[in-house]
Amino acid sequence: MKENIIEMEKYAIEHNVPIIEKKSIAFIMRYIKEHNVLNILEIGSAIGYSAILMASSTKDVMVTTIERDETRYMECLKNVKKCGMDKKINVVFQDALELNLSDELRYDLIFIDAAKGQYIKFFEKYKNFLNPSGVIITDNLKFHGYVGESAKLDKGNLKSLVEKIESYVDFLKNNNEFDTVFKDIGDGLSISTWKQ
Repeated sequence: MKENIIEMEKYAIEHNVPIIEKKSIAFIMRYIKEHNVLNILEIGSAIGYSAILMASSTKDVMVTTIERDETRYMECLKNVKKCGMDKKINVVFQDALELNLSDELRYDLIFIDAAKGQYIKFFEKYKNFLNPSGVIITDNLKFHGYVGESAKLDKGNLKSLVEKIESYVDFLKNNNEFDTVFKDIGDGLSISTWKQ
């Protein structure tokens, strides 16, 4: 498995695929163990790197991961199989904003790591599938140090993307339903739980 993970890290660099930073995934894997997380929904599989590592955290944890890009979806399937995780990881090929999950489904952890500009929409759509004691973790909230600095950026794609992440951070800070803790780990994580 370790060799497969190293191979995936190499592939990500060569093909310019964003994968989660090592410190961030280490934090999430620890969280899974400590909180006895059994069901995970991941929005944004990419090549399956984080799904495979989350699924390997404990023997009982199951992961459903959603990916809309066909090339990445195929690569993810290949990697899941290679790591012997096809019984623990369900890979769904669809746009997460168009996917309709069964109303009965509930997850202990929802991990958002897909199109940054859609974070609020992902959060609003999937929060209803979170267990009462569950958690929503979002990655890339520092976005390489640009978040909080959007005023200094020239107009363009980067500026508008950073502004969307800043809006998401504000959305979390002012949310009436969730309490959110921000962690300065990797590229910035947020951990949101239902208000008690």
